[in-house]
Amino acid sequence: MCLGVPAQIVEIVDPEQALAIGQSGGIQRQFSLALIQSQGLDLKSLIGTWVIVHVGFAMAVIDEAQALDDLALLASMQEEADDA
Repeated sequence: MCLGVPAQIVEIVDPEQALAIGQSGGIQRQFSLALIQSQGLDLKSLIGTWVIVHVGFAMAVIDEAQALDDLALLASMQEEADDA
């Protein structure tokens, strides 16, 4: 099963390589925006935007409500796994 995790873009670290720093659950990671950039979106305009990240690539832009719902679901799944 594949899992995409919501992350909020906080910084563009290398515009030429389309690399960004995103935050999810208090953890910051670097990932590529190349797939989103190929859709014609300006990278600097994406700061503050939520995306789904899978294997180091932002796959899609999502709205904040969807991101927060997904993060809550992931936290709930972790709690259940911890209780098992």
